[in-house]
Amino acid sequence: MSKGMGKGPAMGKGPIKVKKGTAGRVIKTLFGFYPVMMPLTLVCIVFNAVVSSIPSVFMQRVISSVEESWNSGALWDTVGKAIINSVLILAVFYVLSLASGFIYNQTMAIITQGTLKKLRVKMFNNMQNLPVKFFDTNNHGDIMSHYTNDIDTLRQMVSQSFPQLLISAITITTVFFIMLYFCVWLSLVVLVGVIIMLLVTKKVGGGSARYFVSQQIALGKEEGYIEEIMNGQKVVKVFCHEEESKADFDRINEELFRESEKANKYANILGPILNNIGNVLYVVVAIVGGFLYLNNVPNVSLSGMAISISVVVPFLNMTKQFAGSIGQVSHQINSVIMGLAGTERIFDIIDREPEVDDGYVTLVNAREENGVITECAERTGTWAWKHPHQADGSVTYTKLCGDVVLDDVDFGYEENKTVLHNVTLYAEPGQKVAFVGATGAGKTTITNLLNRFYDIADGKIRYDGININKIKKADLRRSLGIVLQDTNLFTGTVMDNIRYGRLDASDEDCVSAAKLAGAHDFITRLPKGYDTELTENGSNLSQGQRQLLAISRAAVANPPVMILDEATSSIDTHTEAVVQRGMDALMKGRTVFLIAHRLSTVKNSDVIMVLEQGRIIERGNHDKLISEKGQYYSLYTGAFELE
Repeated sequence: MSKGMGKGPAMGKGPIKVKKGTAGRVIKTLFGFYPVMMPLTLVCIVFNAVVSSIPSVFMQRVISSVEESWNSGALWDTVGKAIINSVLILAVFYVLSLASGFIYNQTMAIITQGTLKKLRVKMFNNMQNLPVKFFDTNNHGDIMSHYTNDIDTLRQMVSQSFPQLLISAITITTVFFIMLYFCVWLSLVVLVGVIIMLLVTKKVGGGSARYFVSQQIALGKEEGYIEEIMNGQKVVKVFCHEEESKADFDRINEELFRESEKANKYANILGPILNNIGNVLYVVVAIVGGFLYLNNVPNVSLSGMAISISVVVPFLNMTKQFAGSIGQVSHQINSVIMGLAGTERIFDIIDREPEVDDGYVTLVNAREENGVITECAERTGTWAWKHPHQADGSVTYTKLCGDVVLDDVDFGYEENKTVLHNVTLYAEPGQKVAFVGATGAGKTTITNLLNRFYDIADGKIRYDGININKIKKADLRRSLGIVLQDTNLFTGTVMDNIRYGRLDASDEDCVSAAKLAGAHDFITRLPKGYDTELTENGSNLSQGQRQLLAISRAAVANPPVMILDEATSSIDTHTEAVVQRGMDALMKGRTVFLIAHRLSTVKNSDVIMVLEQGRIIERGNHDKLISEKGQYYSLYTGAFELE
């Protein structure tokens, strides 16, 4: 099941605000990804918006021409030509607008999908560099939600909302200046209506914005729970936990419903309110315009025209267009806020600090002649630590032997909560060191520290005499083979999964590793042998077979140090005897750290460490610990299993 369930952002504690600057960062990102295509798209959008704003100007000219001909008795032919000319010019603008609309729709499709692709790549690449702690403390389903729901909300915002908002903003600006050109008095009336609209939008839209952010977080939490239950479906059924699972899902789903209800309640009432304000504004402009016209009120305008039918009628059309554009803005608020909320979560993954690696000692292929170690390019089976010394610029090589020392190590997963206390141990090359103790005693924690999945709070860990903080993490982990209690197999063939331990391994190397681990026999009985496809974490294999593949993967890596964390926990007694022979061959000549509950595996170790609440309380070989009749003696004589 997923780790860290419920450790994501807290829910149910009120709405969360969208951070300032998120929209600006999105725009900056778009220009960064497409520095040429974005300006071209903006030019097309601006042209399209301006063209949609000018029909009222042509309408004014046509009505003015009709008025003049009516008052002066001019020939209809002259008026008709003026009208036809205006219509033809407008038609040309509309054709150009159609072309620009086609261009910007095509370029926006490229920009949108390309941006999503690049952001997914950046998220995934940065996620690969995050420390193990991130995955231990965050809901896996919620992390997946960043790649699905959050990316989709960003898609809708970039492809639809941003262009529509830009078109509406340009239309509003263009139409308002045309209004001022025709009549300042009527423009002031419209401005009062716009101020009312903006106040309503700020009040209602602000509430919608806060709750849409909370909705995205609740959605991620629900997906995390579904992913956890799907992975643990067998456990749910075997313990008849269906009803409890339904109840927990109902609670989480109800939480999502409440946040969505609040968000959409605000969003859905905003559109009708603004539409009705626009209708009222239309009526008010008509009344005020008629009053000014009938009473011959002097006009104040940039054009110098008097108030007439040719001014009032186009002004009504512009008022409707103006209010409609503001309404369009309100309709896009939902998508914009959801997109910004999703974008914040995307940037949260991208901006997270990667795993710190300040090591400078690297692992290299080496050749040893007459006690002198030299670096070489080809794989020789001998490895050495390349240690550059900053003081004098010299470089020394230390043969990788597998000498591991923990000296007075303290560690806690959280500050002020220590789980390992003064742990000291020495593992000489070729020694087999076993850890025993109850669950939570700190056995697996020690192996996590050896891999530097976590860094110690105090003390020292030395590897072949080198402080592991000086060793590059990738090289440190390359020198360690590990078989975990939970086996992870990837989609691909059996051969691919074994080769995962060393990507440059040949097919013969993989087969030899499988034979060593005792996996060769069952693999050859599979439908396509080593070419059998594995899916869904190897669900078509038994738990024991999956564990054998994990051991084979570690064997093909051929490291000098092995960590076996419950490596035989899922294997039956008969298979264990086969695997044990392979593991004995695998462990020969290597430093081995062994965590096992089966004492048949533990008692053959050179050194056994008994841990209790993060402290080593006993140490020695099997016979010594039995003779002391301490905790190990109680475990050994009390049961065949430690738990």
